[in-house]
Amino acid sequence: PLLRPPWGMFWLHGASSATKHRSQEEHGRWRVHDVELRFSKPQPLVWEDNAAKAATESKPQEVSWWRTRRAELVELATQQSPVFAYNVQSFRDAIHALRKEVTAVDRVFYAIKANPHPDILRLFFEENVGFECVSIGELQHVLGLFPGMPGSRILFTPNFVARHEYEAAFRAGANVTVDNVHPLRHWPDTFKGREVFLRIDPGRGEGHHKHVRTGGKSSKFGISQTDAALVAELVKQAGATVVGLHAHLGSGNLTPELWGETAAQLSSLFSHFPHVRALDLGGGLGVKYREDDSPLDLSEVNNLISSWRSSSPHKVELWLEPGRFLVARAGVLLAKVTQLKTKEGTTFVGIDAGFNSLVRPTMYDSYHVRHPVSSTHANTHRRSRCWICVRSSSTWGC
Repeated sequence: PLLRPPWGMFWLHGASSATKHRSQEEHGRWRVHDVELRFSKPQPLVWEDNAAKAATESKPQEVSWWRTRRAELVELATQQSPVFAYNVQSFRDAIHALRKEVTAVDRVFYAIKANPHPDILRLFFEENVGFECVSIGELQHVLGLFPGMPGSRILFTPNFVARHEYEAAFRAGANVTVDNVHPLRHWPDTFKGREVFLRIDPGRGEGHHKHVRTGGKSSKFGISQTDAALVAELVKQAGATVVGLHAHLGSGNLTPELWGETAAQLSSLFSHFPHVRALDLGGGLGVKYREDDSPLDLSEVNNLISSWRSSSPHKVELWLEPGRFLVARAGVLLAKVTQLKTKEGTTFVGIDAGFNSLVRPTMYDSYHVRHPVSSTHANTHRRSRCWICVRSSSTWGC
């Protein structure tokens, strides 16, 4: 599928694949096209990547999919640029690895804000992954793609939304999360006879940037633990039942202790909410962006969650809601060099991508590996310079 405007998107299935032209479909305000896509025989590349080569020689490295498919990517960039390219198998590899390593978790919900493209959601649907939605728009997007899907596969975790959004989520049968006393106090009829989750503020935030740390008194998310007794009384007055507790520290975390600590913290509130049968430990599982970063140790994440579980007298389900972790390693952003400029000893490389293509470096001071790639095309003898930006997790920049 080719997504435009404002940029393109291609799916890479095999070493050399083609997709047939099919009808168009609307996706929000964008139009999604299926186009004829053919890759020519890989051509020799001028690959100048001394830093990555040195790192590879010094210690064993996982070989990223795009390193073995550079010729296809360069050819792709000559057809359209800038363009996001995704390796389909990488999505499956991520969910399979998570399920294999983190066996202490019972259910996984994909946080669709990471990338809500219909084909990505269809792939996770086939893998029996649930969907975490934060707005009525995301909820309607999922329901439109999967009519008849049980609402139990949807986790609705809104923040400051209007009353009608809660009502729509309840009608859909979704697992609904409340993260403020206001809805319970002012709209009790909406929650009468309903089962709900409560989002609890863990009291601190963790993440790769201050803008993605979602706990603590300066964060808008979650109910303070000091309000637990008040919320329990409001829930009782509304005629609702709390069946789940939820906390999310932030995004891009590589510290394995966090999810076990979250389980322990949430379980301390069981005395206020005796009917809880599930703990949602949030998402925020990080991926490495720099070559010398250590990846998140999933086996240690599992060990620490399992340790809490084995010591707790409460038998509850444990849920996770990863987003970036499931999609970031599947994508790259391809861009062409447009101009070079040298000014007073500083060299600038201009490309045809901008903030509209990848806003994360500006918004979150995020780092993405950038690799220059050159390719000689036999049919035109024309040189084309391309940049690959790695770990482009989301066309939304999450």
